[in-house]
Amino acid sequence: MMKKRKVQCFWTWVFGSVLLRLILLYFPQNLNLSSRPEVSTPLTSLRRLAEGYWLKQLSVSPYAGSMYHGSPLLLTLLGPLTVKRIEGQPDHLLCSLVFVIADVISAILIRATGDKLHTAYSSSLQFLGLHNLSENSELLPSGDFAALVYLWNPFTIAACVGLSTSAIENLMIVLSLYGGCSRLAPLAAFGWVMATHLSLYPAILIIPVILLLGFGPDAPPRKLFWERKNLEVGNSSSSDGCSEEEAKNQLKVANVFSWRPVVLFLFWTLLWTSYILVLCGIYLQQYGGLQELFKRTYGFILTIPDLSPNIGVLWYFFAEVFDFFRNFFLIVFHGNILLMLAPLALRLNHRPFFLAFVYIVISSMLKSYPSVGDSALYLGLLGLFAYELKDMQFSFFLLSGYVGVSLLSPVMHNLWIWRGTGNANFYFATAIAYACLQIILVVESVSAMLNHDRMLTKLSAKVQSVKS
Repeated sequence: MMKKRKVQCFWTWVFGSVLLRLILLYFPQNLNLSSRPEVSTPLTSLRRLAEGYWLKQLSVSPYAGSMYHGSPLLLTLLGPLTVKRIEGQPDHLLCSLVFVIADVISAILIRATGDKLHTAYSSSLQFLGLHNLSENSELLPSGDFAALVYLWNPFTIAACVGLSTSAIENLMIVLSLYGGCSRLAPLAAFGWVMATHLSLYPAILIIPVILLLGFGPDAPPRKLFWERKNLEVGNSSSSDGCSEEEAKNQLKVANVFSWRPVVLFLFWTLLWTSYILVLCGIYLQQYGGLQELFKRTYGFILTIPDLSPNIGVLWYFFAEVFDFFRNFFLIVFHGNILLMLAPLALRLNHRPFFLAFVYIVISSMLKSYPSVGDSALYLGLLGLFAYELKDMQFSFFLLSGYVGVSLLSPVMHNLWIWRGTGNANFYFATAIAYACLQIILVVESVSAMLNHDRMLTKLSAKVQSVKS
């Protein structure tokens, strides 16, 4: 009965979030979110997408004029929805419904992923003899909590009402991670390929997705399972001979890397990539083909030619740096992301989903054209670790910081652009504060997770000493 009430309550909040979006979508001109640099970037702006579709309708390359830099597939799916078909009907209405549906599907997938993570984690704690911790973890429905955080996050709502295509990118990322947790290789491959195709930066998520497919969902450090296994085997030698086989069966999911789903994932990745490139090549065959696609999309992301203000830090830096050093610093900034991948993967390989969360925060902080839609995704995923990170420090400071930056950023932009009483340093200061908040979030969340693992190690050692 209690579970049924929780389910009804969850769907009530989901319906409320959808209703709020639909109400706000009737006031797009008053909110004016689609023109905000925090919401729409050269890669996620629906206005630029409509411009690219209009050029395509005139038999001109959609990348002409340096307006559109997204995927041709988005032009095919969303382009027709930007055309005003009925007099008096808002141009954005159909597209906004697509973004609302994408947010709801993402929330449902986050909830399902949270249930799988919770089930796997509870079984691991029970096997280690930490039944009390397992019971405590059930008090926090992390899947429901994370889904509602994602739906009711002001950043998610702003991205949806501001008609940012980041909602679709987030959906593909969540789809890939859900496929990895469920060990559905075709689904994980499709989500990863589409997310990489749309935004490039999700390519780094191939490491946690492979770990999810190989090892399964997050679990305590594997050395605890091996120590438990040795204890069970030692006890079985003095009692009976069947306990060893039972211990091996209990440990096979948590400790044995399964190559079969990984091989299937790589196969489906190759298949989906080939299929998408063929479709894009056919769509752009009269306008330069795939070479034009790579130059106008991925080349645009990596070279950062558009220095219009956003909530990132790269636009200001490359506006000030000498052209002679530009290529060097491009390598430095993009290499920063790659340098962090291996150390984090080695330290957090037993928690691949949390590793994916850390990767998403880092890429959101250092990507060329960030938006609040990126923050909406990782803040939603953060709710999946509500139990493990309950002792994280500076939580109130981070919450206050995000609220402060959200309020100050539009004010500083207005003082600089419209009133002329400020300058670029005013707006860039909020971008620096935003980047610092993300750095603190990464450091503190990783530290809290490692402290949680150390706590499990100590408790497991006490349980083993008592039993021995």
